[in-house]
Amino acid sequence: MIPQSCDTMVALKNTTQHNQTIFAKNSDRPADECQPLELHPRKTHPPGTQTQCQFVTLPEVETTYRHIGSRPYWCWGYEHGFNEHQVAIGNEAVHSHLPVSQTPKLIGMELLRLGLERGKTAAEAVSVMTDLISQYGQGKFENDANVRTYDNSYIVADPNEAYVIETAGHQWAVKQVEGALGISNVYSVETDWKYLSPEAQKKAPNHERLNFADTYTQNPRTEGSGATRRARSCSILSHLTGQINAQTMMNLLSDHGNAEASPNTFQTDLTQGGICVHCNEDGTGGNTAASLVADLCADGSRLPIYWCSLYSPCLGLFLPTFIEGELPTVLSIGSDTPTNESPWWHLHRLNQVTRTHPKDRIPLVRNKWQTLQAQLFETAYPIAQKAQQLINSGSDKEASQLLTNYMTKNTQTMLDTVTKLLRNFERQAA
Repeated sequence: MIPQSCDTMVALKNTTQHNQTIFAKNSDRPADECQPLELHPRKTHPPGTQTQCQFVTLPEVETTYRHIGSRPYWCWGYEHGFNEHQVAIGNEAVHSHLPVSQTPKLIGMELLRLGLERGKTAAEAVSVMTDLISQYGQGKFENDANVRTYDNSYIVADPNEAYVIETAGHQWAVKQVEGALGISNVYSVETDWKYLSPEAQKKAPNHERLNFADTYTQNPRTEGSGATRRARSCSILSHLTGQINAQTMMNLLSDHGNAEASPNTFQTDLTQGGICVHCNEDGTGGNTAASLVADLCADGSRLPIYWCSLYSPCLGLFLPTFIEGELPTVLSIGSDTPTNESPWWHLHRLNQVTRTHPKDRIPLVRNKWQTLQAQLFETAYPIAQKAQQLINSGSDKEASQLLTNYMTKNTQTMLDTVTKLLRNFERQAA
């Protein structure tokens, strides 16, 4: 079964515990589709340069910004990512009633990367993305590369504001976020849009304000897994308004509750249908392939911290990542074939063997990660403050080296822990 899931959330600073905007995303993909994390530096491009996406070629811009993206190994684009200007973006599959196009278009994940490369603010990234959608389109189209295509929705955030973009072919609607919300695989922008593509407005009867969701959706918007998961994320975020922090978002990405579950408690049992998605016991179906919690910063008191997790967030570790340093190159290793060099495949293997003996192994793995996660929370924010102070004093290279060493050490600790756990489980099986 091909997954039809993903969840993205944002809590603006007026809803969080520390008055800073927090963005979060679970990328749900086929269970064996590797999704490494990679950094691309800021680049200047000569006039006439072209950007070659999978099916579409478009003119390059003069400067593309430094960014980190979580990339399905086969794709040019990303499921989620962030750039040097604290713009964070995540996407969802949504399903319009529009027919399958015969004309190649941009893939939704490519639009996400283009927004990161070309947007200094959330609003600027939204403008970049909607202009490209109008010109090149996105959504369902035939191709001979076996690429699954679909319409997309996005949350685009920066430290001060956030937007939801929903699309149908070449049409789009943009809603400005006012507090905290989640999106999933269901249209949710109704008449509350701030911007609308000109052609979409023509579909409004009697020149009324167009209900974008009702106009373009293929399925009833109150039914299905996407509606259930969106109801769950919005319920929890609403319930915790004023208390939301990075740990809240990690818990939410790891949650297995349904829409009826109490917002007072996160559900930890590995049941199907929650925000944290698990494949079937035989390895088929979809699984959360990577996760991001972006703890942004509007006041300059520290650097933003991007907490990145590989594979199932409820059985993994969120590594504090800083775009001002050099991302450990090992995190970028990964393809369609399992290798000992790829951290993503190591976490994939750990998830597999943990689930073969869930009663004993799930508590063991979670306790191990919880200990390390607590240590990272204790060290990451002081490091973020110190590095910001170094940058403010003009010591950018010293700050970069500090952050690079910190990320390298933490990545190695994670890999060592995975190796020890796997060896322990293998000895038990012998």
